[in-house]
Amino acid sequence: MPQNIAPDTPFLTMPDLVEIFDLAPGKIHRLIEDHHLAAVRIDGVLSVPAEFVQDGHPLPPLRGTILVLRDAGFSNEETVAWLLSPNEELGERPIDSLLAGRKSAVRRATQALAF
Repeated sequence: MPQNIAPDTPFLTMPDLVEIFDLAPGKIHRLIEDHHLAAVRIDGVLSVPAEFVQDGHPLPPLRGTILVLRDAGFSNEETVAWLLSPNEELGERPIDSLLAGRKSAVRRATQALAF
């Protein structure tokens, strides 16, 4: 489990994602490679936080946020941890802000990380 992530955080494995998205595993890997989703390995198993999926699709504002974090030099593990950890500037976890439609606030918080 990546650091700073609550141990009770629900994760989806590849078989879960194949069922939810009704896509082949290769297409799921492409969603991860193209930064529509962020994944980490937990006990060797590629896993995506369940909160990154909404209504059977990747959470729409997630991709832009992942790209900004990756541009700031974050690894996949650091990206997932940042999204799922309480953020002082936001007053909540960034994923909670994204789920509530506060994409702009999250992007402002991420841009400060690049400097």
